[in-house]
Amino acid sequence: MKKSIMRTTIHIILILITGLVLGLGMRQIRKSERADGPGPGEEVFTDAGVDVDAVDPSNVENVMPSHPPEDEAWLSKFELTERSGKKIASDDLKGQPYVVSFFFSTCPSICVTQNQKLKELQDEFEGQGVRFVAISVDPETDTPEILREYAARFGADSDQWLFMTGDLGYIRRVGSEVFRMPVDKQFHTERFVLVDPEGEIEGFYNWPEKAQFKKLKEKIQAMISSSEQKAS
Repeated sequence: MKKSIMRTTIHIILILITGLVLGLGMRQIRKSERADGPGPGEEVFTDAGVDVDAVDPSNVENVMPSHPPEDEAWLSKFELTERSGKKIASDDLKGQPYVVSFFFSTCPSICVTQNQKLKELQDEFEGQGVRFVAISVDPETDTPEILREYAARFGADSDQWLFMTGDLGYIRRVGSEVFRMPVDKQFHTERFVLVDPEGEIEGFYNWPEKAQFKKLKEKIQAMISSSEQKAS
């Protein structure tokens, strides 16, 4: 009886050892195959878990990277249409600091809160040497007439708080090339860009963060004070 139990135990141990050896062998073979590339029909995933095979090669917009037009240099200046219908260029804004934001008028939530923050800044620095430049990322909808109605909702001063529109492709370039911010149709970040009186970017401020919003106010005040001292 004892011999029978012992033989059974030995057989089980041998089976387990054999299974382990075979498993390690198969794992090594698969690793070697993957080093040479995926096999036929094998799914490939990126680190983000996206199925590469699921990308439709016919969709050029998704597959091909974008490049700036070859006939035009990297943008360092811009010109857009303000809600008044007047063209305003970045050179027109020099001489005092300004805060840039991106938005669209049909946005039901984030843009409303964002523009309330700008309203807060406008009220605090009313009549002082700073301007606010809100650029639409849905220009097809946001015509100058629509922007005039939208600006009125926030009591935007026509001289201090500008609402800009233009061609979407051009606005994409203004966002990425001039202000280093990714923008697209109805897409933007929750950041304000502070530009100094010389037209250089001072910093990017995440307005939902109370500490950053406070620092933005402090920096604007410092720039205004510095400009006043230079003027005197």
